[in-house]
Amino acid sequence: MSEKINPDSLSVIPTETQKRMARYAKALGHPVRVYIMQLLGSQSCCYSGDLSQELPIAKSTLSQHLKELRDSGLIQGEIEAPRVKYCVSKENWEEAKKMFKDFWSL
Repeated sequence: MSEKINPDSLSVIPTETQKRMARYAKALGHPVRVYIMQLLGSQSCCYSGDLSQELPIAKSTLSQHLKELRDSGLIQGEIEAPRVKYCVSKENWEEAKKMFKDFWSL
């Protein structure tokens, strides 16, 4: 029988690049957020109200998905009272694409 490894006992310190990549992966870890990224990527920007009409989910749920994407840096929001305009953060999206491409080429 093989010995189990306790991940808490490992002394591996992730690099900043690994931390950012994990954050991007977490943000893309839900189909609704993947859909939001595809939708925002296909146009210049989108207002939160338009997204809520596009997606059959509660506005509070949509807000949580947008927050996760915003916190990861993949999207940015600009307040245009009373609405918020969301766009893909081109710089961070390019970084995420490069990180994943390098990772998948291992």
